[in-house]
Amino acid sequence: MTGDAPPRGDGAAEITESAPAKVNLYLHVTGRRPDGYHLLDSLIVFADLCDTVTAAPAERLSLTLAGPFADALDGADNLVSRAARALAAHAGRPPLAALRLVKHVPVAAGLGGGSSDAAAALRALIRLWGLSIETDELARLALELGADVPVCLSRRATLVGGVGEVLTPLDRAPPSCHLVLANPRVPLSTAEVFAAFSGPTGAPAPPLGPTVDRSDLIDALCVRRNDLEAPARQLAPVIGSVLAALDGLPDCRLARMSGSGPTCFALFDTADEAKAGAHALAAAHPEWWVAAAPVIAA
Repeated sequence: MTGDAPPRGDGAAEITESAPAKVNLYLHVTGRRPDGYHLLDSLIVFADLCDTVTAAPAERLSLTLAGPFADALDGADNLVSRAARALAAHAGRPPLAALRLVKHVPVAAGLGGGSSDAAAALRALIRLWGLSIETDELARLALELGADVPVCLSRRATLVGGVGEVLTPLDRAPPSCHLVLANPRVPLSTAEVFAAFSGPTGAPAPPLGPTVDRSDLIDALCVRRNDLEAPARQLAPVIGSVLAALDGLPDCRLARMSGSGPTCFALFDTADEAKAGAHALAAAHPEWWVAAAPVIAA
């Protein structure tokens, strides 16, 4: 059983699920399968910066879009609608629901927005339709929708391997950290970034060990990297400017690109430091999207 509450069943009132932004604190490319998919080693956390997906009873499947990044979406072939159709087919029922996606996370930004939206749709519809699905079955269904969808179902700090299907939740919640996220408003296709990646590949990073405080976590991250940064910067050189601006903020502990970019992040110890950094960065670069958010502790 999944979801934040017991299944409600058909006829329930509308249900809303959050879809937080995914952040790759590091990302190593460890190989490539014969089918062309790259193998990864990554530590993923979630920022308290969320889209929302609402599902309500209806006589047909529909999707409405709202929010500051709604105009960048394809409503006809959105992952939320695809998730609804896939879940309904798996359950052997018609996909009857009125879905509403409020988009606050930038699109094609390396923050897993579409994958998190799909995961939120699955959680909401499981509750709305009163479904009971084994965890393994749901994970397989999620992976068919996208490599990041399985980890987005959990919304917790996780080590990710394979193409996204090997999930190892951290033994303990990550230390309290705060993020400044910056996106230069240049969309970047994940497929294009992977196509531009030329290696080398290597073994997964050594085990993180018990991260008892922020300094331990920062030390561990500093000997790791994002292997997709080089090809992403080839496609979008402005990423270098974003990283330099984040790294130059007072009290920044680490600056790095997330996922396949172009969004980059800086880690801070406190909310006040992150808010001050975001304010200064937004003032210096009003053309960029900038936000401050804590890492979700769960």
